[in-house]
Amino acid sequence: MVIITRLPVPAGWIMGLELMTDRMNSEKKKFKLKITGLDPVFMVAWILAIISSFFVTPGKGYLEYIDFRSLGLLWGLMVVIQGYRENSVFEKFGAALLKYVKSSKSLMAVLVFLTFFMSMFITNDVALITFVPFALLILRSIDRRDMMVWVVVLQTVAANLGSMLTPIGNPQNLYMTGITGMGFWEFVLLMLPLTGLSALGLLTAIMVLPVKKGEVSLSKEGVVTRHFGSTRQIVIYSLLFAVAFGCVLRIIPWQVFVVLVLIVVGGMDVKILLRADYVLLLTFVGFFIFTGNMGNIPKVKEALQSVLDRREFIISVILSQFISNVPATLMLSGFTERYRELIMGVNVGGLGTLIASMASLISYKQYTADHKSERGRYLLIFTLVNIAFLILLAGAKYILRL
Repeated sequence: MVIITRLPVPAGWIMGLELMTDRMNSEKKKFKLKITGLDPVFMVAWILAIISSFFVTPGKGYLEYIDFRSLGLLWGLMVVIQGYRENSVFEKFGAALLKYVKSSKSLMAVLVFLTFFMSMFITNDVALITFVPFALLILRSIDRRDMMVWVVVLQTVAANLGSMLTPIGNPQNLYMTGITGMGFWEFVLLMLPLTGLSALGLLTAIMVLPVKKGEVSLSKEGVVTRHFGSTRQIVIYSLLFAVAFGCVLRIIPWQVFVVLVLIVVGGMDVKILLRADYVLLLTFVGFFIFTGNMGNIPKVKEALQSVLDRREFIISVILSQFISNVPATLMLSGFTERYRELIMGVNVGGLGTLIASMASLISYKQYTADHKSERGRYLLIFTLVNIAFLILLAGAKYILRL
């Protein structure tokens, strides 16, 4: 007979286990909502993929359509950046910069350019998810609600324009460097003139905007951030980010990065793996299948190539206004070899309408969630500012013959 005795278990262990279980269940619910949510771009991608499959019979050739390198790198970077966010790295960095703020204009400059520069490395989406709520919190704490709409609009423009400088700044850049084989610094040099002009435009906008001037006082209570997090985890995520950078430079195989992220993050904090944007990744797959099928229909391919010929920039800008710049990139990239024009077009095309860059919807939702009565005002200011920057950059592209 086997006698089973009940060993005493510390109450703290039980509470910790219950807390961990609750958090995992919460992450699973969020993950399920991400997958099942009817994202319109996701739906369009797969409707087009399904329709196109009636013209090109599904088979092993479909796998050749999919750029697994881009998907793997994008997934891994999403996970690493979420790990940074979990440890409040970006908020702490922003709070440190705000110690030097003395006036309303300098406060606006810090909040806008923090988003601008961070988007180059953590993507435009994550920059807005992180720094728009951070900015709103700061402005509420010092009772400067008059600045909110201007700051959020300029942060949105800053995220979309800052992210265009690097291959890892946004999904379309990561994809384009993958299919073109363009080096990191080659890409940076291509986009540097437009990015530099964007920075000057943002600085000018901050200086001339109708915002009440004056000193600001940021107390410690006003700059609220979560705990800094685990130093050990921050170091590990930083090492993983360095590996990702090595993959972008084509020094390290992308498969190594994916396996490392899966094993290391899965063993360290598995819930972070569920926070990647799987809907976006599946949207990419849908567009890969659609464009791949269109490329295998000779008459369609010839017609699209003819339309795009020497018009890549303007067509990608226009198309982005209606379906956003990431889908525009995926749809047009298979029908031209003038990739430099296309890269500039889809990045500048992120300006304009609210859906020209899906990242713009993030800040719109965050601002209007607590300011429903200001939706119209926000859209008006957003549209006017975006059109101004679109004219500036498109005009500079043609005048300077970039």
